[in-house]
Amino acid sequence: MRHIPNMTLATVADHDRRLANLPRPTYPDDLPVVARRQEIARAIADNPVVIISGETGSGKTTQLPKICLELKRGVSGMIGHTQPRRIAARTVASRVAFELKTELGRAVGYKVRFTDKVSSDTYLKVMTDGILLAETQRDRLLRAYDTLIIDEAHERSLNIDFLLGYLKRLLPQRPDLKLIVTSATIDAHRFAAHFARNGTPAPVIEVTGRLYPVEVRYRPPTVDEDDEEDPGQPILDAVDELAREPGRGDILVFLPGEREIRETAELLRKHHPQGAQILPLYARLSFEDQDRVFLPGGERRIVLATNVAETSLTVPGIRYVIDTGLARVNRYSYRNKVEQLQIEKISRASANQRAGRCGRVAAGVCIRLYDEDDYQARPEFTDPEILRSSLAGVILRMKALRIGNVEDFPFLLAKFPIDPRIARIVLAARRQHCVTEILIIASALEVQDPRDRPFERADAADEAHAKFTDQRSDFYVFLKLWAYFNEALEHKKSNRKLAEQLHAVFLSPRRMREWRNVHGQLRTLASEMNMSLNETPATFEQVHRALIAGLLGNIGFKTEDGDEYLGARGARFAIFPGSALKKSRPKWVVAAELTETARLYARSVAKIEPEWIEAVAGHLVRRHYFDPYWDRDRAMVYAYERVTLYGLTLIARRRVTYGPINPAQAREVFIRQGLVATNEYFRRQGSRAAHRPERTSVPARGRKVSPAAAAPTAVEKAPFFIHNQRLIQEIRDLEHKARRPDVLVEEQAIYDFYDALIPSEVYNGAAFEHWRRQAEAENPQLLFMTREYLMRHSAADVSEAQFPNRMSVNGIELKLGYRFEPTHPLDGVTVTVPLPVLNQLHAADFDWLVPGLLREKVGFFLRSLPKQLRRHLVPLPESVTLFLQERDASPRTEHIDKAHSSLLGALTRFVHRRVGEPIRPDIWDDIKVPPQRLRHSSVRQHNSLLRRRIRASSAAACAHGISVTCRRKYRFCEPAAN
Repeated sequence: MRHIPNMTLATVADHDRRLANLPRPTYPDDLPVVARRQEIARAIADNPVVIISGETGSGKTTQLPKICLELKRGVSGMIGHTQPRRIAARTVASRVAFELKTELGRAVGYKVRFTDKVSSDTYLKVMTDGILLAETQRDRLLRAYDTLIIDEAHERSLNIDFLLGYLKRLLPQRPDLKLIVTSATIDAHRFAAHFARNGTPAPVIEVTGRLYPVEVRYRPPTVDEDDEEDPGQPILDAVDELAREPGRGDILVFLPGEREIRETAELLRKHHPQGAQILPLYARLSFEDQDRVFLPGGERRIVLATNVAETSLTVPGIRYVIDTGLARVNRYSYRNKVEQLQIEKISRASANQRAGRCGRVAAGVCIRLYDEDDYQARPEFTDPEILRSSLAGVILRMKALRIGNVEDFPFLLAKFPIDPRIARIVLAARRQHCVTEILIIASALEVQDPRDRPFERADAADEAHAKFTDQRSDFYVFLKLWAYFNEALEHKKSNRKLAEQLHAVFLSPRRMREWRNVHGQLRTLASEMNMSLNETPATFEQVHRALIAGLLGNIGFKTEDGDEYLGARGARFAIFPGSALKKSRPKWVVAAELTETARLYARSVAKIEPEWIEAVAGHLVRRHYFDPYWDRDRAMVYAYERVTLYGLTLIARRRVTYGPINPAQAREVFIRQGLVATNEYFRRQGSRAAHRPERTSVPARGRKVSPAAAAPTAVEKAPFFIHNQRLIQEIRDLEHKARRPDVLVEEQAIYDFYDALIPSEVYNGAAFEHWRRQAEAENPQLLFMTREYLMRHSAADVSEAQFPNRMSVNGIELKLGYRFEPTHPLDGVTVTVPLPVLNQLHAADFDWLVPGLLREKVGFFLRSLPKQLRRHLVPLPESVTLFLQERDASPRTEHIDKAHSSLLGALTRFVHRRVGEPIRPDIWDDIKVPPQRLRHSSVRQHNSLLRRRIRASSAAACAHGISVTCRRKYRFCEPAAN
């Protein structure tokens, strides 16, 4: 039995049938490719890969498939013929079918994204390169084809570059497969080297195009190109110049984009109201309007086209070309992660392609609206798309095809033949339970906007579309359009009536059908992946959480600068004027896309909440923690969290439990603030704490006393804590008495004590208590500090005799308290006086202070004396010692007159003896005594305190009696009015 490549026994009959019905091509005589048909056929038969380099007009696009048919290719599998654009695929298929005298869709078919005219009888399948690339996911070896023609490879689109790499790896596995690569530039030798076998490049056949002479004229504008007042004038001048040419022929004008085409068409209609037919040509145009360009007409035609007419498409009858030298180029900003649709100067290769379009039927003229120096300064070739676009889609396809290293990206995404961001949205819909709504929105984002807005009827279109708008979300417009379309389908009387209904509200029937087709594809794929549709309508939040999952790079925060938003990675954008949210300007938005024209615009925008972004972004957000602190009531360490994404602050300040986030730092905060610095309980309890010595409440250094009393925590009730805090407070009392802050060790030493004992995993009160009970079961004294550890020196000079806690006045026991805090009103010694005995006391009783502070006070008074007296007392320290010795040798007794027992009276007599002259008693009146040299009185009754400084003047008043005036909860001692 004969061997039929790529076929099984079961399909031999089908193979014979296809061979018998193989079309018999005929060739026109005037095409250069036909003249070299035999050479090309031999190269294809003898080599797996052939490179055809043909200039514009050579006929390679339409004749190469026919040469393959003549070689009986297309029998074991179809001949796959790729084109970079849908319009080119459709017109090429129509032309080849016409030349083969067969109905389109039978022997010759085509497939683009929304149209499939291919049958089981098809031999030649013309398609976009994206279609073939998508088929590699289901048919990895491309068994459906025995021949592939990659046309216009010089355009170097992402799809073409990926196909060329994929096919290079595929060819060794498919020795029966023939590959033909065509290029219209000198890039052909690069392709030949790419497909080299054993170091030998693939054969290259260069075919000269069928070109008549083309005269190139340079007509740079006489004004600045950016002149906003009349940008179309150079085009009008060029049309007028060509209208004066003697030969008849149509004009092809190359413009950057659709908007420029509309504006130029309007100018030309006003400039040439009669005698010229103005025809636009761009990708979004309907098939019917596109076909008008290829139909002959009686009037001169002026075709306004984007770069779709640069290659592949041959517009008949073109004799003149006007080249603006510009094109809209999609560039991906790596920094901002934004697709920027910019108007750029074309390359020299593109300019030559454009000029070649006018030498097909006769000698032509190409007017370039820029000068020759500008042309020579341009790059030779257009940058390949791979160098100016986001590679996300290509990388995902590589992952799905197991090419290269597979990283941790959801594998399921590659199953969806849509933009990776939209695919991510579909996957997120399952978790958010909104698959029904998201499939509608995702499919809408993958097709051209079904809403029509003709330039001449823009206001009417806006009014008709207004009923579909939603003030919170442009995405919800698609849900309303879908519901409207479904209802129209259910009640349609005929396709014509349905089309009229859609046209009435400015909706394109063709694009609505395309939308429905994509939705059906996505729904099928979702079903294959076990994604069920939700029967209950999803909430606004659910839908937009799913949208955010794929559009994280398109979020924005409203700034204070007009209508501007701050976006990811520092990008700044505005909401597109056509959005329903343009006026409301919500604080946070997400957009389907960010495109840059005159400025960066966000299209298809929705209002969102930052919490939704955080929940969806997951590992992409950055979290910064600051200000950790110990919460005594909850026995936990907390901190504040700031959440950012791509430089945007989602959450500015949020309290979080810090222990699980940073156990080491949380443990340090727990020790420092929960153990080392926690003695507020003892200060709050005052004398009611049974374990506390009787003293006036004194705050710890650098700590503020909380005014509210609270019950002690479990840690504060522990025996070790009470013991350690008692020791610390006793040593602090020594410091206050001695008026020196160098007795108690630094807090770091106390921290080091706990740090050396507490395990690393303990960072809150509960964990500490659990560990402590186990540890103290073995060693009850484990956490008990010693006085020696807490003191830097012995403070031997601070004794009970020198700094007593009580004093006796007239047989009355009074409590003493000490404070060393120079800026505090009670700095010094405080005496607590019961109110009933207040009138029994005199100022002189408190004049001498306590023994430990008397030397300093006496020295102060002696140093304050006038110089003529002070010189008799030097050295002053010896005089102070002598005074104190005399005082101790002659103690005061109760029968001595009280005036003579005062400190100042004793000093007056002492100075008199040393100087030998009488001293006036009022010599001390002008001396201002520092607060700490005085003694404060604290009068207590009914838990209210009366505090005042007892000076000589008030002592006299007290001697004559005082009146106590009640003011709310405090009582103040004031001299009697009389």
